[in-house]
Amino acid sequence: MKYLGYRLPVFLWVLALAAVTMMAPTASSAAGDKGIDTDAAAALEALYSQSDSAKTLGKAAKGVLVFPQITKGGFIVGGHYGEGVLIVDGKQIGRYSTVQASYGLQAGLQKYAYAMFFMTQEALDWLKTTKGWELGIGPSIVIVDEGAGKNFSTTTLKSEIYAFFFGQKGLMGGMGIQGTKISKMK
Repeated sequence: MKYLGYRLPVFLWVLALAAVTMMAPTASSAAGDKGIDTDAAAALEALYSQSDSAKTLGKAAKGVLVFPQITKGGFIVGGHYGEGVLIVDGKQIGRYSTVQASYGLQAGLQKYAYAMFFMTQEALDWLKTTKGWELGIGPSIVIVDEGAGKNFSTTTLKSEIYAFFFGQKGLMGGMGIQGTKISKMK
């Protein structure tokens, strides 16, 4: 039993790494694909058409980081991967990737999008200057649900970053962004 206790965690971490690697596109296809720019703009427009609170945030934000398609999957060991675009003053100024590996009671496969609204210049600068940002460390993030979002106004916006999840397809046992790392792509 002691032998199995040592091997099982190592095996599960290898599986997690393999899952994340398989979900990631090759560097050449990611760098040469302009589709992510179009997909990010379309995803943001779709979010604005569904949510007045997102539209309100978009008008006040210093920048918006949009991930138009995140793929998340797992069975005990899981992960997610996606690519996104940073939009500042209506212009796409950088590409980012998001990756997560997880372990626990989970099963399923899901695709979704999310957008992060950077409300302060300091939060936006944090994103631009870090070499990989683990969410939960750094600026504070508020995940907006439909009920809370209905009460937004320019005087109630107090957090540095607001995140919206949207366009979910598939089934996965829960959603969150803790343990997620966002990195600038070259």
